[in-house]
Amino acid sequence: MLASLRREASYGYRIVKAVSECVEISESTLYPILKRLEAGGMLTTYSREHCGRLRKYYQITGKGKARIQSFLDEWAEIRRVCEYIIKEDAP
Repeated sequence: MLASLRREASYGYRIVKAVSECVEISESTLYPILKRLEAGGMLTTYSREHCGRLRKYYQITGKGKARIQSFLDEWAEIRRVCEYIIKEDAP
């Protein structure tokens, strides 16, 4: 969710559409995740009128960007371990 918001703020339906390229998710699953990220300070929200209705937008915070970087750092470490295991298993 956070990665989909790095480039620009977005709203629920558009987030589902963007994320569904790599993970199947429904709007009913998305909103609890967004609320948890907001409660954790990784997102902020604001409303904007669209076609006569208010639409809620989600925007990543510095803390959210830091969480993405932390994930990437963890992934790099996991990848190094996997490469070591593969190298040790090679004939």
